[in-house]
Amino acid sequence: MLLRQLEYLVALARARHFAKAAQACYVSQPALSEGIRKLEEELGIPLVQRGRRFDGFTPEGERVVLWARRILADRDAMQDEIQALQAGLSGRLRIGTVPTAATAVALLTQPFCAANPLATVQVFADLQSVDIVNRLRTYELDAAVTYHSTVVEHGFKFVPLYRERYVLLIQRSAREARPDEISWEDAAQYPLCLLHPGMQGRQVLEAAFEAVGVSVTPRVETDSIASLFAQVRAGQWASIVPHAWLHVFGVPAGMHAVPLVRPTRTERIGLVLPARDPISVIGQALIDAVGQAGIAATLERLPDTP
Repeated sequence: MLLRQLEYLVALARARHFAKAAQACYVSQPALSEGIRKLEEELGIPLVQRGRRFDGFTPEGERVVLWARRILADRDAMQDEIQALQAGLSGRLRIGTVPTAATAVALLTQPFCAANPLATVQVFADLQSVDIVNRLRTYELDAAVTYHSTVVEHGFKFVPLYRERYVLLIQRSAREARPDEISWEDAAQYPLCLLHPGMQGRQVLEAAFEAVGVSVTPRVETDSIASLFAQVRAGQWASIVPHAWLHVFGVPAGMHAVPLVRPTRTERIGLVLPARDPISVIGQALIDAVGQAGIAATLERLPDTP
């Protein structure tokens, strides 16, 4: 069995098309097909459902693709570690994040890059939790920052970073006197702009409202935290945003950020890595950066209103 044959198989799984997979591997389509055929002969099982075009993998083929991805990821990790021993860590860190945790990723990349000047970082923002799980499983991400509740059942390595809290973002004109805090029940009375229902951040909010026996029907929905700020600034809307995002935008002029209480809802956010032993050298370098970043302390205090 050759690693190149496994590369062909993984490329086909990614492209779902023989010609495109061959192009990605810089070989001819007959060469790619022959490599996969030889792999099938060696394993003694059909891997690909063949017709006039690519029709998918057999059940055995699906399992072999998973093993191929893991083997190739281990090959890459071994090469990275050898390179790091010789000349320092290089290569590219691929890290994903759910939109609500993008601030934490920004706080991680600075110490990581400072400690590893030969390495680069590629951030995949605005991923849904299911996308993060799938990309970690297929080794398309080296790490991710997301909710503990969405990955706890998948056996990944989880490194706690901070607890997400929530604030109601309102225009100054919405209240003559700024409240020091507000309940979830009272927050539901505002004309709200919230995240899209399919996003984990929105589902967390729905659970908080459900816990106090109220439901909300936002007038505006979006898949962007930045858009929530823009909507509150431009219109007569209020929004509920993670407190961590105030460390990106601050509290915009003319707005108030009011902590949500009764109950005080928090969600664990952490760094997630594929379950592997040993941890890849680039994954370990990122874990080391966590200790230097001081994310929880940085995000603990709400910024002062300008």
